[in-house]
Amino acid sequence: MIKSEEIKKLFTQFENASAEIEGVVCWSARELQSLLGYSKWENFSKVIDKAKDACENAGEKITNHFPDVRKMVQIGYGVEKAIEDILLTRYACYLIAQNGDPRKEQIAFAQNYFAVQTRRAEIVEQRLLETERVEARAKLRETEKRLSGVLYERGVDDKGFAVIRSKGDKALFQLDTSQLKRKMGVPENRPVADFLPTVSIKAKDFAAAMTAENVQIKNLQGVPAIEQEHVDNNLGVRKIMIERGLVPENLPPAEDVQKVKRRLKSEEKKVLKTN
Repeated sequence: MIKSEEIKKLFTQFENASAEIEGVVCWSARELQSLLGYSKWENFSKVIDKAKDACENAGEKITNHFPDVRKMVQIGYGVEKAIEDILLTRYACYLIAQNGDPRKEQIAFAQNYFAVQTRRAEIVEQRLLETERVEARAKLRETEKRLSGVLYERGVDDKGFAVIRSKGDKALFQLDTSQLKRKMGVPENRPVADFLPTVSIKAKDFAAAMTAENVQIKNLQGVPAIEQEHVDNNLGVRKIMIERGLVPENLPPAEDVQKVKRRLKSEEKKVLKTN
């Protein structure tokens, strides 16, 4: 997760790079290239091309969001040279960010910065935190899907997998699934992971990933052996958290991650309507 100080720094840089032209807030593609950490225009222009395709596929006119312009730049000794540039609306910038590498801090920031209309660093920071939680939940789902597949190959059916996962939760939280749901106020028909804070979701994901690896490395077979492996991994993760001052079962529940996901999607749709 990007630190608050870095978020404020990036926020200021992106704000200072914007300009209002004929009532529309825009960014220079050349300046955005630098802000997003691209050293070469040739590489960045490929991302712009993908964003243009996405714009066209969404039924928008490319020229409304990516008008070509030329700008003068200093090349030394007081000599200026005209170079190609593109004026980018907030929507265009959003599409460019969506086609960038989210592992880069600048890209992750930009994806959220251009998706919200309220121009406050705190709002962007909150959205980054919410995005991180949604992504962590999606990753846990994929890890558990992989673990389920690994276990199925070793004679564990869906019922056995549910038992193993529940025993893992009890090792991590010192409460069984029903007790944990009651404590956190989770509806009976919903996964407890949808209401866990980000750190707890990642803890479950780490333990499940270790189990998936060790089951294969140790060639474990059947429920008892795999269950013990999963319990041990969750106890190991719990030990690390407690050593760092985090007691898993005492962390407050978070907002329903599915609700957060819908809100983020809704905000993304508003980007187009306001440009």
